[in-house]
Amino acid sequence: MDINMVGPAMALGLSSMGCSIGCWIAGSASHAAMSRTEEGHGKFIGMAAAPSSQVIYGFLLMLQMSRAIQAGTLSPFSAIAIGIFSGLAIGLSSIYQGKVCATGIQASLKQPSVYGKCFAAIGIIESFALFAFVFALLII
Repeated sequence: MDINMVGPAMALGLSSMGCSIGCWIAGSASHAAMSRTEEGHGKFIGMAAAPSSQVIYGFLLMLQMSRAIQAGTLSPFSAIAIGIFSGLAIGLSSIYQGKVCATGIQASLKQPSVYGKCFAAIGIIESFALFAFVFALLII
């Protein structure tokens, strides 16, 4: 790997790690919920997958950063800083989104009518990853 691409790799790597942890948290809750009910398993699986979306931000950021480095408009040192902090913001958003998804799954298991309402909090947490992504793009 070209040493100049450390920053873009960090953006993707940190966001991917966060998504993995978030999906693990939500997926564990989904499995527990499915073991306690005979129906509605698909909605638990769908909610458990929500933390995976942030990896897209990390991937797109990696592409934009690597293009900017190759074009000479972004220094590799700046890319490392952007990669660390935006990757962490995106990754941590995924982890916390996984925790909110887990509680949403538990709430939906007890009270199925709250399923859709749970996505409000999930979406709010998603927006922080989106903000980190957009702000990083503006810096680049």
